[in-house]
Amino acid sequence: MNKKLFDMTEKTVIITGAAGLLGQQYAAGLSQHGANVILADTDYSKCKQISKQLNEEFDVKSFPIKVDISNPKSVKNLTNQTIKKYSKIDVLINNAAYQGNNKIRSTKFVDLPLSIWNKSISVNLTGMFLCCQEIGKVMEKQKNGVIINISSTYGIVSPDQRIYGKSGQNAGIFYSVTKSGVLNLTRYLASYWNNTGIRVNTLSPGGVEKGQDSTFVKKYSEKTMLGRMAKKDDYVGAILFLASDASSYMTGSNLVIDGGWTAW
Repeated sequence: MNKKLFDMTEKTVIITGAAGLLGQQYAAGLSQHGANVILADTDYSKCKQISKQLNEEFDVKSFPIKVDISNPKSVKNLTNQTIKKYSKIDVLINNAAYQGNNKIRSTKFVDLPLSIWNKSISVNLTGMFLCCQEIGKVMEKQKNGVIINISSTYGIVSPDQRIYGKSGQNAGIFYSVTKSGVLNLTRYLASYWNNTGIRVNTLSPGGVEKGQDSTFVKKYSEKTMLGRMAKKDDYVGAILFLASDASSYMTGSNLVIDGGWTAW
């Protein structure tokens, strides 16, 4: 067996939404295996702080870049800055997403403002489209690259409205619809880039425990086969698998890691 299957040494990895809870976990996991991570987010100061920690802890060359993925010029700047610094882009992880705050997530479908729907489309789908388009051009020239699009169990099945109550954890319709769109974006691009050296896959994670209402956590946990919500680092192994040569025969697929939520 090739012992370097999971080796990411000197690989250049762009993570959008890198300042978020899971984005930080992905960045640390990949850095631990030698990757140089570009921390891309609207929150530049947070990315700058994370970058400093990663470079000191793992002796890598991570780099923070401020980006608005819904803005074509901003995405081009992200791509150009990365190429200028690293000369290549090995992996793109489309992790950034708009979910809305508790108030928005609790808004009834019939009362949801069009502006929220449009914002979700612009970030969760258009933003991912723009990143794939710009960075895909680089990967075409390289004749290799890996793209990982982050979806959700709620891109596969509908949120169970019975478990939410007034928890504010409801997944809005805009989130479910856009995450469902991610699945076929992946399939289309994998087909489009067939036999080019570019692989495109989806990761669909389940809910992560992060101090939510205890009643909600209990109800959610009861719907999983493992009897709990995910821990914040439960998806790092999956990301490493998809980003590395360990998944070299995998494209156009959706890796579901949800504690068994969708398997009942």
